[in-house]
Amino acid sequence: MKYPALDVDGLDSDFLLALVDDCAPSAVDTHESVVTIYFPDAARRDRARDVVTRAHPQVRVEARDVDDEDWARRSQDNLTAIAVGRITIAPPWAADFHSSPNPKPLAPSPFTVVIAPSMGFGTGHHASTRLCLQALQELTLTGLQVLDVGTGSGVLAIAARMLGADAAIGIDDDPDAIHAALENLAHNPGVAQVRFEVADLRTSPLPGADVITANLTGALLIRSAGLLLRTLKPSGSVIVSGLQSHERDDVVRAFAGATVAWEATEDEWVGIVFRL
Repeated sequence: MKYPALDVDGLDSDFLLALVDDCAPSAVDTHESVVTIYFPDAARRDRARDVVTRAHPQVRVEARDVDDEDWARRSQDNLTAIAVGRITIAPPWAADFHSSPNPKPLAPSPFTVVIAPSMGFGTGHHASTRLCLQALQELTLTGLQVLDVGTGSGVLAIAARMLGADAAIGIDDDPDAIHAALENLAHNPGVAQVRFEVADLRTSPLPGADVITANLTGALLIRSAGLLLRTLKPSGSVIVSGLQSHERDDVVRAFAGATVAWEATEDEWVGIVFRL
């Protein structure tokens, strides 16, 4: 399978992602001065190319198609395990297993989630994913139902279950993302009560949940805030990220009726826990 990609030489990756946010970028990869951004289709990739060239005509911009296997192979050269609080996110080649079906924790974290690189965010190496992982650990998940909206690689749903959630459901409108999430679930034997489904946040009925994770974009969070709050069970929490600092106030206003229970910022990306 080939993925539409845009190579940009000479601009910061976070700045680029904010610039092309309306074109729905699905992943980013940086090698030296070149930032490669991946898109769900060629039309959005080409629209993003026009946005970048109009804003920064001096930078080199190249549109191309990338094999998923080639991207994964390059990632293997430099993608290592990272720890976020009690959770370690590790690619398959960096995870050490016992003879038992459970992953061996990578010190100092007691839980290891194995995630293979793919075209979706969620390996744990993006700031917005790390913020969601931090936020999950701010909550007591024992016995709760978790809904992960825009699940991508499935990392947040799997982590929620490891952190004590009774069950987790991950939804995404991209069938390729759900395929990747199911493969990642298979990389974590012993993790049960996690389900992944193709569903569109805007049109599909959502199951009620005690905790919702939504690592989306600022614009989509603003449009979906009311729906997410209505999906919450009483006294539930919504974890959001994917928004940048300049979008923070607009997102908070969109979630009027809920209180900000936790907030953190990393590299201009913001994570917030809203509580009913």
